[in-house]
Amino acid sequence: MSTTEGPSDPWVLRTAHTVYAVTLGGDGEGDGPGAGVWPELSVWGPAGAEHGPSPLDWSRRTHFVTPADLAPAEYIPHGLRPFNGADLIAGRPGQERGVFWRFVEAHQEADTALDLTFDDDVLGLRVTVRYAVVADTDVIRRWSELTCTGSEALRLERIDSAAINVPVSAGGARLTHLTGQWSQEFQFTQTRLTRGTLEFGSTQGVPGHAYAPWLAVQDAADPERGESSTYGIALEWAGNWHMAVDAEPGGAVRVRAGRVPHEGAVLLSPGETLRTPRLACAFSPDGLDGLSRVWHRYERRLAGTRLHRPRPVLYNSWEATAFDVRADHQLALARRAAAMGVELFVVDDGWFTGRHDDTGGLGDWHPDPALFPQGFDGFVDQVRALGLDFGLWVEPEAVSPGSALHTAHPDWVYRLPDRTGRRVRNQLLLDLGRVDVQDFVLATLDRLLDRYAVSYLKWDMNRPPTERGRPGPAPAEGLDLDAAHVAGYLRVLDHLRARHPHVTVEGCAGGGGRIDHTTLARTDVVWPSDNTAPLDRLAIQYGYLHAHAPHTMSSWVTDAPGLFDPRPRSLDFRFVNAMSGVLGIGADIGTWDEAQRAQATEWIARYKDVRDVVHHGDTHLLGSPQDPTCAVQSVAVDGSRVVVGALSTGRLDGAPLVPGRPDRLRLQGLDPLARYRDEADGTEYGGAHLRHVGLPLRWSAAHDAELVVLRRV
Repeated sequence: MSTTEGPSDPWVLRTAHTVYAVTLGGDGEGDGPGAGVWPELSVWGPAGAEHGPSPLDWSRRTHFVTPADLAPAEYIPHGLRPFNGADLIAGRPGQERGVFWRFVEAHQEADTALDLTFDDDVLGLRVTVRYAVVADTDVIRRWSELTCTGSEALRLERIDSAAINVPVSAGGARLTHLTGQWSQEFQFTQTRLTRGTLEFGSTQGVPGHAYAPWLAVQDAADPERGESSTYGIALEWAGNWHMAVDAEPGGAVRVRAGRVPHEGAVLLSPGETLRTPRLACAFSPDGLDGLSRVWHRYERRLAGTRLHRPRPVLYNSWEATAFDVRADHQLALARRAAAMGVELFVVDDGWFTGRHDDTGGLGDWHPDPALFPQGFDGFVDQVRALGLDFGLWVEPEAVSPGSALHTAHPDWVYRLPDRTGRRVRNQLLLDLGRVDVQDFVLATLDRLLDRYAVSYLKWDMNRPPTERGRPGPAPAEGLDLDAAHVAGYLRVLDHLRARHPHVTVEGCAGGGGRIDHTTLARTDVVWPSDNTAPLDRLAIQYGYLHAHAPHTMSSWVTDAPGLFDPRPRSLDFRFVNAMSGVLGIGADIGTWDEAQRAQATEWIARYKDVRDVVHHGDTHLLGSPQDPTCAVQSVAVDGSRVVVGALSTGRLDGAPLVPGRPDRLRLQGLDPLARYRDEADGTEYGGAHLRHVGLPLRWSAAHDAELVVLRRV
């Protein structure tokens, strides 16, 4: 459908189970500059919610603000919306800012895609607001495309992707977001917002450790879980970003989200088009737990055919050796790992020339012959002869001062004229927005992956850009360095996927510093945090699984003590916790005794048995780390098996539970009329019993974790 006028009925988009309806709004002020129209949300919710008046309908009567300032606008510029937060701020350099557009046309493809186009002929700007349903999911992607149609360049100060409107009652909104810091990422955080603005984001060149580009919105009067309309938003961008939630004077809740130009503004040249990052929008009528499953299905869709390749159980040697990488020591660890059932051996930092500590070597990606006297090829062959795949750690964006690469190409690093670049972690950052730098990284990775039998690559990034400039005659305002770096990063990942499809790629940025959907679409797993302590990691993974799928979550068993919660937990606890994602081992297994190795062997075998259910099934988060018992429950796609990884998070003697009485976990997603048999001891339960009475669990000082596998009879 294509039309030059707005419809009498809304445009309707349909996902697998939801509906999203959009109409046009206007202030009815005649032919003045405010007479333009904008897209408005009519309704967003479960299928059928479109039949009836919009929950966002309003009288359009205002005082001291314009109608546009109170409208549930889907995308609106400063100029039309002067007071309450615009999604686009544009103007000619050195002149007043403001866009006053008119609606031009709409184009809809069935009920799965919609484009709405607006023109400002005076400024010379065309804006197309785009919507696209992601097939077989309850996710709609939204973004905008901005084209300079005039003869003069435009200065874009704010270039958000979209705005999201959520109907709430007078009590305001309950916001669930993920906060933290390095080694404490993905902390489940809730804020009640009745008035004002909550804004968060990152200017570190990556999504960052402090906030995830993800948000869930609920009416504060509704329950957090269970039957509760829950709206989810995730920005698909690997660079600088922001989200702002506005609880506006009229009672509406509106979320603005988009990328943030590091240079403060972007120049759009005549004829040039800028596409904003996509904003993924999800809805569930089943509360936060239901919303998490919407995101999990979406990320399985992003994985495509790579989802069907099992994520291997890995051993990473970093905690055992740090920079002291020697072939004989590595092989001794590999033998022990293979004997326990590990499938992949990964050599972390320290394998290349000049890398004796963190002060040198980055950029010179050649195996150090002194460390591998029989040659690196021979070393890799010896690891593989043990039945293990082989993996390597790399940090392609980093360079050490004094390395051969930096000596040859000092202009390849970010720097400001007449300023000395500061070192973070004793290193500098390559300007990956440069094509020559991208070509160097591509050639380096191709050389390593073509020459050596490497089937796993851990891509790390351990420092943000600081003095972010590029030597040369171009003015700083003419450069969009953040977007260029993101484009270079994605180009390299796309190349890896196409040229080396057999290689499993893990994304890492000092832990969980660069996790978003653009990265998840191009990697197989990501590293949520450098903190692997048992209770600390439980809290991290609890937040992570609200936003991201288990098959993406690399999780290691280590000997690390707690940083934030130092209470001890057993090796069983560490394994059960790690098995809710992609299992790995990072401990110094050279110091483990025979009993610990036997324990690990048993857990690895049990994990392999349930791996498909955990990675492909429906996930339910039962309880939280603040409860005495919590668990991650996975239900197979066909409902035939149920896996419950249960953990005791309270005192190890079982308190504050009633002495002699087991704690119980009420399971979810089961057929109440079916029967389920415990595969370990044969106990049978009715589905209704497990849902309403619960699975009994007895904790003690010697028993703080349990993996229960139920089979539908």
